[in-house]
This record gives sequence, structure tokens and C-alpha cells, in this order.
Amino acid sequence: MLLKLFDAKKPSLLNRQERAIHPIWLMVLASLWLASIGNLALWQELARLPEMNDWRAVWFGIAFAALIAALLCILMSLLCWRWTLKPVIALFLISAAFGAYFMLSYRVVIDSSMMVNVLQTDLRESLDLFSWKLVVAVLFLAVLPIAVLWKRQVKQLTVLKTLAGNAQLLLASCIVAAVAVFPIYQDFASSMRNHIQLRYLINPLNSFYGLGHLAIQPLKNPTGALQVIGSDAKLGSMYTNQPKIPLLVLVVGETARSGNFGINGYDRDTTPLLKAIKKNTDQSGELTTQTDVWSCGTSTATSLPCMFSHLGKSAYENKQADYQNLIDVLDKAGLAVIWLDNQSGCKGICDRVYRQATNKMDMPEFCSTGECFDEIMLHNLDVRLREIPFDKLSRGAVVVMHQMGSHGPAYYKRSPEALKKFKPECTNNALQKCTRAELVNAYDNSIAYTDYFLSKVIGMLKSKAATLQGGMLYVSDHGESLGENNLYLHGLPYAIAPDVQKHIPWISWFANDFIGRHNLDTDCMASRSGKKLSHDNYFHTVLGLMDVQTAVYKPDLDAYAPCRVK
Repeated sequence: MLLKLFDAKKPSLLNRQERAIHPIWLMVLASLWLASIGNLALWQELARLPEMNDWRAVWFGIAFAALIAALLCILMSLLCWRWTLKPVIALFLISAAFGAYFMLSYRVVIDSSMMVNVLQTDLRESLDLFSWKLVVAVLFLAVLPIAVLWKRQVKQLTVLKTLAGNAQLLLASCIVAAVAVFPIYQDFASSMRNHIQLRYLINPLNSFYGLGHLAIQPLKNPTGALQVIGSDAKLGSMYTNQPKIPLLVLVVGETARSGNFGINGYDRDTTPLLKAIKKNTDQSGELTTQTDVWSCGTSTATSLPCMFSHLGKSAYENKQADYQNLIDVLDKAGLAVIWLDNQSGCKGICDRVYRQATNKMDMPEFCSTGECFDEIMLHNLDVRLREIPFDKLSRGAVVVMHQMGSHGPAYYKRSPEALKKFKPECTNNALQKCTRAELVNAYDNSIAYTDYFLSKVIGMLKSKAATLQGGMLYVSDHGESLGENNLYLHGLPYAIAPDVQKHIPWISWFANDFIGRHNLDTDCMASRSGKKLSHDNYFHTVLGLMDVQTAVYKPDLDAYAPCRVK
């Protein structure tokens, strides 16, 4: 009887294996799903192109999809083996789901800099990006296919058969890719050249390429050692018998676009306090603003290290090694340097000086919403300064304040309720659900709060005028898209990013004795407000303001050097 039962079960086990799907077909089906549904953002962008308006465009799209599916099959044939088949396909699906959501929702693209942003995003920033729309997208594009994938019986093949099958898939995919691209090659090459954004929308290959690009970066610097700069840095003649200690506050803005600052000509009065200071009613100092300033990148991960680098944008993008930065040079010159961070970190810039993050401060009056308003960086500043060795502090100090600023998409969180002047504002991080007016109101409220914060910094410097020569330099890291051309947030590759993601504010305030210290001609400074500047000028301008002498300082890139009276 037992033998009969055993024999009865045998055919069913064999039948299950006969009904099981071959691994090759599983990879092909997954690739087709990813190339079609997973690339909706690509097909949407392709449909927007003016040249894609006839039947030729349809055939172009079909061939492009076949090429993407073939490339995915090639990659899977190299990665998918008996124990890795389902995990690898699941990884592809999850990556594609998140990529598709963010590309469709915010019209961002995914490249290596975007992957840096993803890797450096902290929990606070991740929660700002969370929405039920994201959950639905991931559920449909990844979770449901993975559930089907995991339940599906796969044929168990020997190692040799698996190797043979994967080799056949690799060869067939190469043939399909060649056949697909051959008849459309001219159109394809032209589209990739003229519409660079398309190459960053190929999902999920864009994410894998971005990660691969980041992985090989350390190989460009075989030693891995941080290259030293500014070893010769020393303080200049201004420090001889100085009557007061110089204190320069560097406010590093976040996601602030120049065009939304009232003081720069915006039709909304988002900066009434800075305007009042500029009128200089108490004659204690001089406020100037530069209206033609451009960022080094379109994301914090790129712009922040670049603006503190001595290399400049072009050399920074092609650097073969990592270098010390402006903060290191200031420290070597013998100045007290403090980095205060209300953001997600200094990207390695401040690793070798005194630093403090606001998430370690217990200040409920500034942090009642789970994150802190920028004003917290001014709290107990005297205490922090006293923690610096006196021999450095007695010479001079540079305090860097890295703002939360206008970080999106939750712009409404960046300003306290009492200071919101533009209503109604968007309170949804799915920005497309808000009206254009609500979105701009929320963003402009964050700029108005920056106006308030900068006025508090200037007020602090004025209050210390008896013992300090104070100055403030505010420069943002990059700008932001607020729905123009259906684009949101930032992070597009620099070559295709709109100007609003690159055009940034540059505002300075110097006390009268700070101006006298440098023999600055204020009329000259005012007349140069339209002079074109960029992050390339930042490193050298700060060294000039602190009179740090070193071979890496370039006077021609110092924004204020032309206004120093000899």
C-alpha cells in the first residue's frame, strides 16, 4: 500500500517540474515587464519630443524597448544562477519601482549624483519623500510581480545546463540588441545626443550605472589618501595688533533659488528684513547682494564639496583624487573654525574641525516638529566658541552654519507657523497634488524664514561689535524647480538642468570696522552686484575675507578683491 502511495506521488512531482517555468523565460518576462511598464517615465518623455509625432516614432519606441529588454537580459544572464535568480530579479523590480515613481512624480532623472543623494539621505529626508502614492507605485511595480515570482516554480537545472542556458540568452540578447538598434541607429544616436535626459531615464539601468560609476571612483585615486593643500597657509598683516577679533559667519543655504528673493527683484517681498538692513538705517554695516551667481552642481552632494574646493567646477568634476578643502586651509592658518549643521551632514568637509549637528541638541522650542528650525544654530553660540582653543579664537573665527533652508519636498516644514506670510500653502509632499500657487507659497515662506534667520545672524554680529569685527556671507548650494515644465525638486544633470536649479543667491553683510579692516570700497561693491560669479569664487573669496595667505589663493577669483583700495 505504501509503495502504491509513493508511486502515485511520483508522477505529480514530475508533473510539477514539467509545469515549472524555465529560468530563461523568467528572465525574459521580467525584462519585458521592466522595459515596458517599468519605463513609463522614459516613454512619457519620449512622447513629449517634437520629432516623435508619426508612425516612425512608434517603430522607434518599439525598437528602443526591445533594446532595453535585451540589455536587461544580458545583465541578468550574468547575474542569475540557481540561488540568485529570484533575488536578482526582485532587486531589479524594486529598483525600477522606486526609480519610476520619482521620475514620474518629480520628473527627476537618475545618474551618479542622484545615487549619491540616495545613499546620503537620512531618515528625516526619507520621511519627507514618503507618500501613499509611493506605496501604491511600489506595490504595483514591484511587490505584486515579486509575489508572483516567488510562488512560481522554476525548473531545477544542473550547473552545466544553467551555464549553457545563460550563454544562449546572452548571445540571443546581443543579437536582439543589434537588430533593434541597427534600423534606428541614426535617430537613436541623434536622440541620445540632443536629448541627454533620455539616457538617465532608462530604468533600472540608470540606477545600476550610477552605482557602478560611484564604485569605480576610489580606483581613480589608488592610494586613497586625502591630498594636502594649503600647507603654507598663514595669516596676513591684518592680524598685526588688531583691535578686535574678526568673526566671519558662512551661512550655507539649502535649495534657495535667487529668483525668489525679494531683495534680488522678485515681485514678492520675501526678504523685508534684509531690505531694511540694506537701507542701513543704523549705519553699522553694509549689505550687498550678487544677482548673477551660479552653482557648481544641482544637488547638495555635488555642490557642497565643490564650493569648498579649490579646484573649481570643471577641475572638480574631473578630479583624480580627493583633496582637503577651504575648512582645512582656514584651520591650518591658525583660525578657530566651527561647523554647525542643521542638515544631513557636511559631506566630509568638516571632518577635521570642531562640528556639531543640531539633531544632538535638546531644544524643543526650536525642534517641536521633529526637526529643527535654522535659528537653533545661533543658540549658545558663545558656549561653542569657548570650546575652541583660546590661541586660535584670539586670532579670529569662522563659523559655518549649514541650513535646512528650503529643503523639499516638504517646504511647509521649513518655516514656523508664526512667520508664514503666504497662504494657503502646500502641505503635501506629493507636490503634484498642490496647486502651483500653494506650492510657491510654501517655498516662499521658507525663503521668508531664511530672511528672518539671516537678519538674526546679522543682529548677533552687531551685538558683539564691541569686541568683534563681524561679517556674514550667505551662499546657497543649488536652486530648485517648482513645477516649471512639470519639473520638481533638483538634481538634474547640470547640462540639462533648468536655470532655476543653478541660479543661486549670494548675500553679504560686513560691519563697518570689518570693511575698514579690508579697505573695501562700498560703492565699488554695490556697482558690482550684477557681476557674474559662481561657486568657483567662493573658496578664494573666503580666504580673502579672512586674509589667509597661501599659494592656492587666486586673487582674480576673489569676489571682493577688485574693491580693496590699495
